[in-house]
Amino acid sequence: MNSEELLALLSAVGHAQRLRVIAELAGGRLYVSELARRLEMSRPLLYMHLDRLEKAGLVVGRLELSEDGKALKYFELTPFELKLNLATVLAALQEDRSVTTAPHGAGDAEGAVEPSAAKGPNDPRGTRT
Repeated sequence: MNSEELLALLSAVGHAQRLRVIAELAGGRLYVSELARRLEMSRPLLYMHLDRLEKAGLVVGRLELSEDGKALKYFELTPFELKLNLATVLAALQEDRSVTTAPHGAGDAEGAVEPSAAKGPNDPRGTRT
């Protein structure tokens, strides 16, 4: 994880409404309308929070059809562990340096990808610590 990914993750959990969304989804997946009712939040506002959580890789949304043919967007938590300490911050900054100092097209010993294919802050791949 680089510093952009770390900041995206911290920003995603750094809001009271998004923590409420995470807490509600801890009980299992829900479709947006039900989640909005439980949280007493408008669907547009809820979608904004879900988008931030999804970009940070904390939730995943799937569109499904009900038996009557109605499209329902379900969201559920992805397994995650958030551990913030000095080692996490230093590792993120080291990842930044390894990407910017590696020659174009060269990977490091751990198999880093080329900068053009490097993970961005909205890519949920990788391990969050």
